[in-house]
Amino acid sequence: MHISELHRREQPTISFELFPPKTPEAQIQLFDQVIPDLLKLSPEFMTCTYGTGGGTRDQTLEIVTRIKRQFGIEVASHLTCVGASRHQIAAYLEKCRSEAITNIVALRGDVPTEETTFKVHSQGFQYAKELIAFIRQIDGFGIAAAGYPEGHPECPDKYLDWRRCRDKVEAGADVIITQLFYDLDDFFEFEDYLKNGLGVSVPIVPGVLPILSGKQIRHFCGICGASLPGQVQAKLDQYADDNQACRQYGIDLATEMCDRLLSHGVPGIHFYTLNRAASTAGIMTNLGLVKAFHV
Repeated sequence: MHISELHRREQPTISFELFPPKTPEAQIQLFDQVIPDLLKLSPEFMTCTYGTGGGTRDQTLEIVTRIKRQFGIEVASHLTCVGASRHQIAAYLEKCRSEAITNIVALRGDVPTEETTFKVHSQGFQYAKELIAFIRQIDGFGIAAAGYPEGHPECPDKYLDWRRCRDKVEAGADVIITQLFYDLDDFFEFEDYLKNGLGVSVPIVPGVLPILSGKQIRHFCGICGASLPGQVQAKLDQYADDNQACRQYGIDLATEMCDRLLSHGVPGIHFYTLNRAASTAGIMTNLGLVKAFHV
């Protein structure tokens, strides 16, 4: 089933994002502990990203294929333009089709750490909308695109970036999943601009990353261009040397955010789990979406 269909159901759709483990031991833990714990939360689907430069592209496909085979849950594979030709992308999509992977999160991709600007593959795509249009030509795939409530960090005008998000939908994306954010007004303005200003009708799903530590979240915000409101900064400073208190604050903050988002009527919540289950479980328990239990 395409994830856009899941997001059109009456009840909000909960989904989780994973990333490819960096060691064999971490991969064992992912399948033996993390995924089983996350499945206790009854998500509708899981996605898996891959590293900058496309170095873990094949590993991502192996992971989503194994998740679907072993656990029977719907999955979506990330796919980016970085370091990939049209031929390589077509071959990847054919592999997905052969493994019954029918959902793709189509992204331009992050600039590799060793480079300062995005370099287009000579036989590839420069923009996510081009990748999306290419995938749309192939029957059978549901396509999710990224949205940036504060604008993409490489774009000087957030409204221009939001119009480019509309372009992704016109190219064939059937659901938008946002980058992380911590000011709900940013999301509400983004959603309103797309829906009422630009006529976008596909589901717009907020992405939520529970804070684990001040260092961690400042790093992620620096990468994706998200900002931390002053009151959040103050709490992170207060809990700088107390990791447990910081994680609990992350759960409390995300619970408050998700409660307001669900009351607002969003079609779902996409949790960036960082291959951990405890914070997401705490949030969903607080929201009453699952019964209380420990992971």
